[in-house]
Amino acid sequence: MVFRSVYPDVPALDLPIDQAVLGGAARFGDLPALVDGVTGESIGYAELAASVGRVAAGLAEAGLRQGDVVALHSPNSIAYPLAFYGCTRAGATVTTVSSLATPGELAEQLRDSGARWIITASALLPVSLAAVAELAKDGIEIREIITCDRQTVDVEQRQSGHRSLADLLACTAAEPEVSIDPGSDVAVLPYSSGTTGLPKGVMLTHRSIATNLAQVDALHSPEPGERIIAVLPFFHIYGLTALLNRPLRAGSTIVVLPRFDLEQFLRTIQDQRVEGLFVAPPIVLALAKHPLVDRFDLSSVRYVLSAAAPLDASLAAACAARLGLDSVRQGYGMTELSPVTHLVPLDDPTPSPGSVGRLIASTELKVVALDGSDHDLGVDATGELLFRGPQVMKGYFGRQGETDAMIDADGWLHTGDVGRVDERGYLHVVDRVKELIKYKGYQVAPAELEALLLTHPQVVDAAVIGVTGPDGTERPKAFVVRSAGSALTEAEVIEFVAGQVAPYKKVRAVEFLDAVPKSAAGKILRRELRTR
Repeated sequence: MVFRSVYPDVPALDLPIDQAVLGGAARFGDLPALVDGVTGESIGYAELAASVGRVAAGLAEAGLRQGDVVALHSPNSIAYPLAFYGCTRAGATVTTVSSLATPGELAEQLRDSGARWIITASALLPVSLAAVAELAKDGIEIREIITCDRQTVDVEQRQSGHRSLADLLACTAAEPEVSIDPGSDVAVLPYSSGTTGLPKGVMLTHRSIATNLAQVDALHSPEPGERIIAVLPFFHIYGLTALLNRPLRAGSTIVVLPRFDLEQFLRTIQDQRVEGLFVAPPIVLALAKHPLVDRFDLSSVRYVLSAAAPLDASLAAACAARLGLDSVRQGYGMTELSPVTHLVPLDDPTPSPGSVGRLIASTELKVVALDGSDHDLGVDATGELLFRGPQVMKGYFGRQGETDAMIDADGWLHTGDVGRVDERGYLHVVDRVKELIKYKGYQVAPAELEALLLTHPQVVDAAVIGVTGPDGTERPKAFVVRSAGSALTEAEVIEFVAGQVAPYKKVRAVEFLDAVPKSAAGKILRRELRTR
């Protein structure tokens, strides 16, 4: 059977993303849109909308043209949305890059996405310079690196030729005239590993992202002035959607933190009287169990919503009890779905425990058998989750074969996740058939780590799987076959990987084998590794 949303369908929102989010900014006027949780600096809605126009004009004057790809490489800041929406307003596609990326990882994303512009934080400028130098060896030139600073840069930086966001804001040229086709033009190109394999650019159009915002409104629409804390990274599709696009569209006030530090996080909630927390399971764990929580007044918090990784029902209940809430809500989605398909409604006092919510508007779900028959299953039957709706991605950039493997001829996107729909229409995600590892909400592709391990001169073969520890967190574990006579140690393998990847991708444990188990076709038998 096909499960359909109980909420009325919404029409496609055919607007450029900056208009879909900030088109109503004028009615919010001087209401704070963004507050720096560290310094207290704020930007009102009217200033934000005007600044986005100035950044777009500055980029156009610098030579940016419609269809260009810009890599936005920055931690959270109140300047991030100025850069993001300024780029899309100028007709560019933004490929968001992890602020933890190494020069090699940044270079690879620049190469694959075709980005020829970089906007980065000053602190991350050395990473960009190293990535650009690496690309230059292959004859690839980057047009310009711009720093994501709202203040004028110092003399040394200006002499080095790197203008800043402040320079763009000072532009007096007219805003660029671009004609965006919301249904086909790509607004954002985040990178995801999908159900398996190496990271791929996910083409999300202006229409798919904007419509997804409208789809969610029936279940949860923040109020004007509602204060939401933004500690999850904006470069992640969850952070970009839940902590920028949706609250700015509704007139909320976003309190921005550059990274997660528990004490700073708690103090900011207390001092800024934050009402809404969009988090990942590790933060739920801290809220439920860490003694620091008792030192702060968190009485302003009205709801907590967790997504990005599975959340244990008992842990959610413990967190809710400690904060005096009826429950911790969950949501479900993936980058390839722009990203939301499910959400626990805030107005349901008794959601199904452990569920990720109900289907949002204009979305269909099929649960299909895992035996290879693709037979459609009914209520309370467990199978792979398939989705269809206006939020489905345009495809993987430059990878038609992998797009076709993900989205079938009837438009159903195969998630690789396993779940069931209960009699109330709530989805429970119980497992996943895909190989992707999720470490604290971050995606880690086993194939990427395996390829890296095989570059070690003493490694003959390798396989990586996710192993769940006592705290419920999944971590990468490597199974390594050493070359003859090698005395390679676990610590040496861990150090080798750590030196070349972002911190969340590090291998946390190593086991040495005589051979990696594989099928006759050469596919790694990860199930055998998981039983060890």
